[in-house]
Amino acid sequence: MYSYKPGDDVGDLDDWPFDNPDSDYVIKQGDPRASGRCDLGGPGHVTRFGIWRCTKGVFECTEQGDELMTILTGRCRLIDHADGKINELGPGDSILTRNGSRVTWDVIEDVTKVFYAHKADGF
Repeated sequence: MYSYKPGDDVGDLDDWPFDNPDSDYVIKQGDPRASGRCDLGGPGHVTRFGIWRCTKGVFECTEQGDELMTILTGRCRLIDHADGKINELGPGDSILTRNGSRVTWDVIEDVTKVFYAHKADGF
């Protein structure tokens, strides 16, 4: 069983560079750095579950898969390019992003999230 609560120590994470061409990352401000791990699933699977962390900064990307995430630590704004909606997120807040959505991540305080994602044609 996996259990994560706001403020939990999530353990070691690997460097996850912003280099996936399908995500088309564009750094807009600062020097954000991401790290993470998949606790279940991952490349070659249709689902994945894990932890992701990012340092302060602003970047755009195209979301890969439908993803339910819950913020464990930090604060961010997630801006959906389709409708301009700004979602302010902090510890305990959850949001669902859709496969192919273009979004801006404005990471105000280093963020750690737990995520569960599904992509019908696999990651």
